[in-house]
Amino acid sequence: MEKTVSPVIIKRLPRYYRVITHLDSIGQTKVSSTAIAQLMDFTASQVRQDFCSFGAYGQQGYGYDVQKLKAELENIMGLNKMHNMIIIGAGNIGRAIAGYKGFGEAFKVCAVFDIAPEGIDLGEVKVMNMSQLADYCAANKVDIAVIATPRTAAAQAAQQVVNAGVKNIWNFAPTELDLPGDVLVENISMSESLYVLSYYMNRQEG
Repeated sequence: MEKTVSPVIIKRLPRYYRVITHLDSIGQTKVSSTAIAQLMDFTASQVRQDFCSFGAYGQQGYGYDVQKLKAELENIMGLNKMHNMIIIGAGNIGRAIAGYKGFGEAFKVCAVFDIAPEGIDLGEVKVMNMSQLADYCAANKVDIAVIATPRTAAAQAAQQVVNAGVKNIWNFAPTELDLPGDVLVENISMSESLYVLSYYMNRQEG
C-alpha cells in the first residue's frame, strides 16, 4: 500500500527543488539538512522528516548528494517525463502562460483553444477554436488542461475538457470548479495571494 504523504509536505517540494537546483547550478556537490533548512527557514529536523517521507535519506556526516537529491525530487514530482499541456482561453492570462519559458523541459504547451481564435498569433503554439477541442484531444496525448477563461466560462470549459478525456486541470479562473472526483484540480488564485500580501502590509503600517 502506497504511503500517504501530507499535502503540506507536497506543497514544500517545489521549494526544495528550487534550492537544490540552484546548488547544482553553482557546482555544489553535497549539502546538509542544516544548510537546506537555513536556506528555507525550516529546521534541519523538518527537512530530514520531509525527505524521509519519500524515502530520500542523507548520509551521516555527509548529508545529501546534490545531483542525486535533485534527480530524486524530479522523480517524485514527475519532472523526469514530458507533460503535454493545452490552454483554454487566449486572453491575457492564457497568452502569458503560453509564452512563459520557465516551466522547464517537463511541460510543453501544445495548443491554445478559444471561442474566437481568429487573428491570435502565439508563434509556434497552435491557436484553435473550442469546437476542435474534442478532436484534438482524441488525436493527441494531453496531460494537463489550463483553464484561463473568465469566471462565467470556466465551468463549461472545464466540463468540455473532462468530456474530451483530460483529467488534470490547472485552474486560473476566479472560481471553484465542480468536477468528478477522479479529476485533479489545482486552483491558482492570484488575487488571494495578493490579498495575503496586503494583509501583512496593513499589519506593518498599522
